[in-house]
Amino acid sequence: MARELRGVSIGSDQVDSLVAALDLIRSGTARTRPELAHQASLGRALVAQRVAQLIDLGLVVEGDLGPSTGGRAPRQLRFRAEAGHVLVAELGATSVSAGVANLAGQLLAYREEPLDVASGPERCLRRVEDIFTDVLADPSVGEAPVWGVGVGVPGPVEFATGRPTAPPIMPGWDDYPIRERFSARYDVPVWVDNEVNVMALGELRAGSARGQREVLYVKIGTGIGAGLIADGRLHRGSQGCAGDIGHVAVVDDDTVICRCGNRGCLEAVAGGAAIARIAEQAARDGESAFLADILDRAGHVTAADVATAARHGDPFSYQLIVRTGRTIGDVLASFISFFNPSLILVGGGVTGAGDAFLATIRESAYRRALPLATRDLRLIRSPLGDLAGMMGAAFMVADELLSRERVPLWLAHGSPVGRPELAGPPASSTGKDVAPAVRMTSA
Repeated sequence: MARELRGVSIGSDQVDSLVAALDLIRSGTARTRPELAHQASLGRALVAQRVAQLIDLGLVVEGDLGPSTGGRAPRQLRFRAEAGHVLVAELGATSVSAGVANLAGQLLAYREEPLDVASGPERCLRRVEDIFTDVLADPSVGEAPVWGVGVGVPGPVEFATGRPTAPPIMPGWDDYPIRERFSARYDVPVWVDNEVNVMALGELRAGSARGQREVLYVKIGTGIGAGLIADGRLHRGSQGCAGDIGHVAVVDDDTVICRCGNRGCLEAVAGGAAIARIAEQAARDGESAFLADILDRAGHVTAADVATAARHGDPFSYQLIVRTGRTIGDVLASFISFFNPSLILVGGGVTGAGDAFLATIRESAYRRALPLATRDLRLIRSPLGDLAGMMGAAFMVADELLSRERVPLWLAHGSPVGRPELAGPPASSTGKDVAPAVRMTSA
């Protein structure tokens, strides 16, 4: 099959070199035509043709003259990230972040606000749509068309279909057609993933995990989950639920019932909801005057309240945070020995508990894991924080749209607008491991 572009017929077998050139420009690995020829091992004539085609597509623009290497100074090339917008949303257990980004994952406008995911998909997604309307109207966003939608949710997602599957903390969401809802409204491709996966992707592409090969991203919020970066790629597993460490059994106690229905899960012992439950009972039992005062004023105690109390020197809260950190660290030690990451990033609301919490996790993990596995390991707080999920959702959409498998499907149309079916079966939507687009240059 051939695609007509700039009066030139491009066969499907030639798309590889087009996408390879785009990937190198997107990643900043190559900024001029000579650099493209060298990095992609392509002839100068072919590079000139591919760059002309990318310019015609509106994906690349020429900039100022670059440094000369002896001959005429070459023109610098820039990925035109402003060619399209991506609507992004990350739903947590108790909050939502939503906004609009460009094709390079840069957030142009966004909103964050409390929202209970247990209130159901209709209420939550209607609020997301309202935020999308608000941010698209922001004067700073510009007039580019929406090319896609990316959504992260706090539960297992079958990546091929974009549907949550028996999510423990999301009543009413099981098999809900999130992709179909947004596709119908915006008439563009939609991808949905677990929120921790998109956070891990955000860190891989724009945070401390950039350039790393083996990374574990751990979110400790109301629940606990992990995103895996293996060989520089986001690893979802065969169905999309890799990294669900919150439901690893850590205690043999029939009284510790997790929201997933099992007993003794890490999340039920050390997640934010567990911390709040233990702290509230302590406040009722008179074990903490600080927490009792919060309970009297607010009527409940949250994990954030415990973090605040710990920072203010409340002994019970401090010990609870330390005990929780030790439990999480012990579990991470097993994953460190098994997976051998070079970096562990810790994010989520409970990380606001302060340095003692992270230090306890680090001490327990390093003490119990194999010495070789921890020799060069860094365990640090996520630098992107609450923005990681939205940025990762934007990268997820851009990587899929600009992949080898999908570019040929919209090339002749000039953009993926009006092509919601692009989020269907090709390539990574089968649930297999997903390679970032910048790594496509190896073939």
